[in-house]
Amino acid sequence: MAKLSPLMLAPLVIFAGFAGLALIGLQRENPNELPSALKGKQAPAVEVTALGAGPIFGDSDLRDGTVKLVNYWASWCAPCRVEHPNLEILAEQGITIYGVNYKDKPANALGFLEELGNPFAAMGADEKGRMALNWGVYGVPETYVIDGEGNIVLRFAGPITSRVMQSTILPAIEAAR
Repeated sequence: MAKLSPLMLAPLVIFAGFAGLALIGLQRENPNELPSALKGKQAPAVEVTALGAGPIFGDSDLRDGTVKLVNYWASWCAPCRVEHPNLEILAEQGITIYGVNYKDKPANALGFLEELGNPFAAMGADEKGRMALNWGVYGVPETYVIDGEGNIVLRFAGPITSRVMQSTILPAIEAAR
């Protein structure tokens, strides 16, 4: 009788591993949602540089007793253009939004805001992506709902559409109050 090589079982073991991961992923409440290890924890340090002449924000702004959003965006990001009108609507409703311009050229970022409007109460640049890395940003746009004590209540990866605003962002803001 021929001896069975362990290498012959490797494809079966690898397939079973992938199938197990897929099954775990499908059991989540929203399989498209990217999980955040920071949910319920203090937001990491704010490490931004000035972007234009507008106000910049820092750690103390995230812990000022009010609910706010932190939005990562870039001028080169097409989905950021899609969500921008909804950020303006949220700002008009009195929701404080802090903007983090991600790996962008300052002139392009400021041109983007000049063209589309500026919904940010304050903003800063993360030119090297260090702050984004600490926050676990997957890509832009990405938005965090922060409670008054500086805890992350929600991480939303992707553009804030009207539907997302109504079904996800506004309920998270209410829950954080």
